[in-house]
Amino acid sequence: MKKKILIVDDEFSIQMLLQHFLSSQYEVETKSSGREALEWLNENLPDLIISDIQMHEMNGFEFLKAVRLRGYTKHTPIIMLSGKVESKERIKCYQLGAQDYLTKPFNPVELEEVVKKNLFPIYYASNW
Repeated sequence: MKKKILIVDDEFSIQMLLQHFLSSQYEVETKSSGREALEWLNENLPDLIISDIQMHEMNGFEFLKAVRLRGYTKHTPIIMLSGKVESKERIKCYQLGAQDYLTKPFNPVELEEVVKKNLFPIYYASNW
């Protein structure tokens, strides 16, 4: 059974790009807003979440905080995406509970490695 990844981004092109890179190995679900993703999470539990930070309606920080406050998604790995490279934003993501942070445009190979690292941490630990 394929691992399930939830992608949350209000840019359709980023949703499609991420889906293109990940759908051959994983089951991918896309949502256009944090609120839409939270509704989906009421009945679904992904193995990993990838979320943009700059979104309308509910930004990625608010979404991340809401996911961490839910009991059943408290430990779900989250990778945050942003067009900003400032360390202040990255640090805020880590403080709110994100496992990783990638800047746009992202390198597809780096994306693949960060996804694998979060979905299969024991595999990576045994290869060190």
